[in-house]
Amino acid sequence: MSLKDRIGEQIKAAMKAKDKLRLETVRSIKKAILEKEVSVRPQGQEELTQEQEIELVSQLAKQRRDSIAQYRDAGRDDLADLEAQELVILEEFLPKQLSEAEIQAVVDEQIAKVGATSPKDMGKVMGPLMQQLKGRADGKTVQEIVKHKLSQ
Repeated sequence: MSLKDRIGEQIKAAMKAKDKLRLETVRSIKKAILEKEVSVRPQGQEELTQEQEIELVSQLAKQRRDSIAQYRDAGRDDLADLEAQELVILEEFLPKQLSEAEIQAVVDEQIAKVGATSPKDMGKVMGPLMQQLKGRADGKTVQEIVKHKLSQ
């Protein structure tokens, strides 16, 4: 079942359950997918690939994480809590996120593969690493781990 189909089912379920927050969040995902589909049509692509869908939902989740941090800094815990609830719903549509230990193992493997030894080699490590971990790990977390490993 494609993400678009799952979203449709979730919208129906949220309407039946009268779950306003879930309905709004799932509708926002559907809206983002439809907008992205319209933008790729000139390239001759009718629907998004699974990778594009995951990337899109990842972007929405990242926006929520950034908003949570900004709201907390501004002392608006009420809005931060709302964004956190939306983030939980968005994460249901993403692949299982890797734990920090799993990310560190992949980072160690990539560092050994490219022979990186200093923070100057960060670009050599991050590019292939983010392709490998796309949708399964937060880029900020990966960057912090790589930076820490290369500065030792």
